[in-house]
Amino acid sequence: MLPRGRPRALGAAALLLLLLLLIGFFLLGGDPECERLEPDGRAGDLGCPRCPLTPRVPSDGRLRGASALHGDPLAGHWDHNRSACDPWPQLPPKCELLHVAIVCAGHNSSREVITLVKSLLFYRKNPLHLHLVTDAVARNILETLFRTWMVPALGVSFYHADQLKPQISWIPNKHYSGLYGLMKLVLPGILPPGLARVIVLDTDVTFASDIAELWALFAHFSGVILLWLDRLRQVGWEQMWKLTAQRELLTLAATSLADQDIFNAVIKEHPELVQPLPCVWNVQLSDHTRAEHCYSEAADLKVIHWNSPKKVRVKNKHAGFFRNFYLTFLGYDGNLLRRELFGCPSQTLPEAEQLQRALAQLDEEDACFEFRQQQLTVHRVHITFLPHKPPPPRPHDITLVAQLSMDRLQMLEALCRHWPGPMSLALYLTDAEAQQFLHFVEASPVLSARQDVAYHVVYREGPLYPVNQLRNVALAQALTPYVFLSDIDFLPAYSLYDYLRASIEQLELGSRRKAALVVPAFETLRYRFTFPSSKAELLALLDSGSLYAFRYHEWPQGHAPTDYARWREAQAPYRVQWAADYEPYVVVPRDCPRYDPRFVGFGWNKVAHIVELDAQEFELLVLPEAFTIHLPHAPSLDISRFRSSSTYRDCLQALKEEFHQDLSRRYGAAALKYLTALQQPRSPA
Repeated sequence: MLPRGRPRALGAAALLLLLLLLIGFFLLGGDPECERLEPDGRAGDLGCPRCPLTPRVPSDGRLRGASALHGDPLAGHWDHNRSACDPWPQLPPKCELLHVAIVCAGHNSSREVITLVKSLLFYRKNPLHLHLVTDAVARNILETLFRTWMVPALGVSFYHADQLKPQISWIPNKHYSGLYGLMKLVLPGILPPGLARVIVLDTDVTFASDIAELWALFAHFSGVILLWLDRLRQVGWEQMWKLTAQRELLTLAATSLADQDIFNAVIKEHPELVQPLPCVWNVQLSDHTRAEHCYSEAADLKVIHWNSPKKVRVKNKHAGFFRNFYLTFLGYDGNLLRRELFGCPSQTLPEAEQLQRALAQLDEEDACFEFRQQQLTVHRVHITFLPHKPPPPRPHDITLVAQLSMDRLQMLEALCRHWPGPMSLALYLTDAEAQQFLHFVEASPVLSARQDVAYHVVYREGPLYPVNQLRNVALAQALTPYVFLSDIDFLPAYSLYDYLRASIEQLELGSRRKAALVVPAFETLRYRFTFPSSKAELLALLDSGSLYAFRYHEWPQGHAPTDYARWREAQAPYRVQWAADYEPYVVVPRDCPRYDPRFVGFGWNKVAHIVELDAQEFELLVLPEAFTIHLPHAPSLDISRFRSSSTYRDCLQALKEEFHQDLSRRYGAAALKYLTALQQPRSPA
């Protein structure tokens, strides 16, 4: 955590070895009431931002926030009665590893921390190691994000926040961050004992400079600080803060500033522990700070701190200026931060080495280079981008699984009205589009009311749409025993969710029967039409020409095996056989085979998956009362390229042949029947 007057809950202490340093670091520094002392001892205006600062004590004598701290800089290093600025500390060596600790809990803080990390990576010139103290939700999100981000010279370690809760749960606390606002009191107990130095940050700060400049301040503590550390070990930090907290709580009903209240009380008794920082390292933007006294004269701001529950919506005279700076990193393409630190040896993960070797073997002169490169691309993935409540466990529950891009966003509300059950949706977006999506959901009463819809952002990279990679992301995050594998431009029957759950139970699927339930697909060419509420109404629309069997004009083999004539009269589920190019929408167990990621763009992506299901001996059972309807929309860029480019179609054919070769290796002679599926010159998605 950075210096502040009213801290946010998350993060701010180091190991025992440098706890003194960090106490001074996050408690002093950028308080808006700080003043510079002129040589004659009078309080002057904030001039040079690198001059040491000392806090003004309010007239009532009560110490609040950063004002609770004694402004005594390090003796022998910084003279607080001197008006001239000292030279800035020498930066650490180029390849020195810098350690950063952050406490992060929940979905919203997980989004915040990414913007912070972007700003760190943008300016950094040193290897970084992040120590993330998280709850289960944040860990699940951030482990996936950093694994798929694959940033060179960036290490990440995770620590369970739950392990710290028993040590602080006895402290009454009114701060909006709850127990997480007290965790910096006990961080030394969870970070590695051999870690010598660490900078602790809040999730709501944005760097405007290289963090190495902040790290360089550690150099001021050589010699003298060792004496202070010895004293700290002798006194015992844990006992010190607990005894102080117990005394304070005799007069305080609860802490209002979380751990800040306790730190203030400790520092009041031990003012020698304090090391102030210039205000430029903590430009606070809450409703009542006087940060303008700092940034109006400072030439080089270092860290912007949105230390208000309102965050970027705070009412501040110059909030627009700082908000634009924050938005720059919010929408910044994180793929551009996968930059090597040349000259600094770093351990490369096996997955990254394997990927580099595979990419190096590609021939850029190959007509299908785009396809080869796209299928190897590792996309950044932010799972559960928005707050999500998992559904309660139910034995026959079903999650609708689909994927979409920004141009299909408008279909979400209708889908939510038709499907009341859980959904897992993968969205292919840029960093900037992800923020537009966030605002879209927040502004929609329909979408914002649904917390059982899990949205997973897969960040855009490359020229082709990674449709099957997106499906696999959404499929992997489904939490129910069964999944309905759909597409975003289909609306299921209003009753389909309940009907599918009842069908699974009646058919005794699962361990006793391996089956894929086929949901017949239809389409309308009308942008406005009345959606049928029953099979009888659908058949009437079919007979009137308002509905058609899906793609029967353009690609009849894609759904012909469903046997629509039989479905019209069917009263019970019936079995159909696999046929070449069959691509129905199906309900299958969650642990079904994944989609083949080699199929990118348009063509054969669902077909290949149905082949895999058939190869693994799934029965194909058509449900007599189930249906889903495709809505009209403009064609995608990939389908336009498929229709107009013979090279595109040739590359798709090459992928199909490679797919069949892989089938032959895995299933032997049983895969021969799929060879006929390769003979078609065209195929849909």
